[in-house]
Amino acid sequence: MNTKSWLLVLLMAAAVPAVAACGEGEEGGASEEAATSGAEETEDNGSGEDNEAGEELSGTVAIDGSGTVYPLMARIAEEFMINEQEGVSVEVSRAGTSAGMQRFVNGETDLSNASREIREEEIEELEANGIESREYKVALDGLTIVIHPGNDWANEMTEEEIKEIFVTGNINESDEIMWSDIRSDWPDEQVNFYGPNENHGTNEFFVEEIIDEQDLVQTINLQQEYSTLVTLISEDENAIGFFGYGYYANNTDELEAVAIDFGDGPVEPSLDTIEEDGEYGPFTRPVFTNVSINSAQEKPEVKAFAEYVFEVADDLAGDTGFAPLPEEELNEQLEDVQSIQ
Repeated sequence: MNTKSWLLVLLMAAAVPAVAACGEGEEGGASEEAATSGAEETEDNGSGEDNEAGEELSGTVAIDGSGTVYPLMARIAEEFMINEQEGVSVEVSRAGTSAGMQRFVNGETDLSNASREIREEEIEELEANGIESREYKVALDGLTIVIHPGNDWANEMTEEEIKEIFVTGNINESDEIMWSDIRSDWPDEQVNFYGPNENHGTNEFFVEEIIDEQDLVQTINLQQEYSTLVTLISEDENAIGFFGYGYYANNTDELEAVAIDFGDGPVEPSLDTIEEDGEYGPFTRPVFTNVSINSAQEKPEVKAFAEYVFEVADDLAGDTGFAPLPEEELNEQLEDVQSIQ
């Protein structure tokens, strides 16, 4: 292994444990850079030719978008730079789903990660800018409800209780909800709500899919950074919040996951239960990456990296808090990327 590879390994060892504790950057602001570790930037080779087996590539692959997807894509990028193409620099940023998509539609990035499906208006912007793209599922995430580890009463809740308390005006007009308002034998203490702000696809998923586009409770504390949410909830015994499973899985010493009863008994989120048609199905969602076809056609390093995503996603998803997609689905998407000419 050469000197640059050893440097990559050392940087990876230092960075990976902290990856899932990081949040998305502010939408419209400067993206936080990560997973560029070690691989020196070189100019694109611009050949437009397919990568042949064993061919060494150079250039840069620019990726932005979802902070939820970031840990998985950063891990894939590191593996690609170390094991596949040392001459390619894969830059993974986490501006947030919406902010990342805005960069993508403007032609500033090659891939755009998202924790929601692409919007119609984003598709229209891409077409107006002459950019062809394809949306691919990468893995499965479980929307996780978390509480303070000292909370020994709300470890299990029903799906309806979650939907009721997170919606404004359901319990009372002031939205100052007591635990005892949910169940009479719970403490007469005010519930403090937390979650990611509107710049996050996770917020959109929760509002659109979980609470059916109703307004979130007015007292909720919405944050830009997932690391901030972890800290706030871990310090507040009356806290309840939501985000992707990976952020809980990497902070189990500071948080407790609520087991949700969807009608057949409480189910804890886990890599075994997070499935679209599984036990945790109602709170399971796919996460995505969008690939610029223009970039894949013009830059062999972009196509090579996009192919690599679907070659290793099955193996690396669990390491970063995601349940893998079925192998057949990953293979279909790999074949689709390979067909780009």
